[in-house]
Amino acid sequence: MFEFITDKQERGQVGIGTLIVFIAMVLVAAIAAGVLINTAGFLQSQAEATGEESTDLVSERIDVTSTVGIVSSDADDGELSEVRVTVSGAPGADDIDLTETTIQAVGPGGQSNLVFVDETEDENEDPSEDITDLDGDEFAIGSDGDFEDDAVLDGEEQFTILLNPEAGALENEDNPNDAFGENDRATLDIVSPAGATTSVELRAPSLFSDDNEAVRL
Repeated sequence: MFEFITDKQERGQVGIGTLIVFIAMVLVAAIAAGVLINTAGFLQSQAEATGEESTDLVSERIDVTSTVGIVSSDADDGELSEVRVTVSGAPGADDIDLTETTIQAVGPGGQSNLVFVDETEDENEDPSEDITDLDGDEFAIGSDGDFEDDAVLDGEEQFTILLNPEAGALENEDNPNDAFGENDRATLDIVSPAGATTSVELRAPSLFSDDNEAVRL
């Protein structure tokens, strides 16, 4: 019923074959284990990166503390000469570099993507720090006549973003010579370097009374 191998040479050949199969199985198992370890390591790294990005999107956010418009020197025109948006870092946020921040604006003049500048050019192409020289795709930080070139929110500092109401999305679409003014509305999406977005709506009052007054938007 059972066949016994009595030839020593045949018995050796059977043993070598078994050993080869065993070694092959060990190699396959080792390769499979290596693939699983590499895959697990990749997934872990990807999960950590995704977690950090998600955390940044929540925590690295910019808070808007006030939005103010400065009425032009002739209030009867119903226009603003500048728009000021004061910002600070959200609670728990790390340092946020405002020079790397972008602003997406939608208003009477359409849509504009604004980037930071630390100086403008006047009609004579000379360096200037005048809000009226800001183009529709630019914003400055500081005050009119004194622009910041290095603005980092560190949890204690506040900075003022300056916008030209006569350019880009804030200008009057029906009359490009008219600036953002009475009854006008606009939306600003302030995007931090980490990609966190803060939205703020600008609403100008229906009537300006005094020249050069500050009005809440």
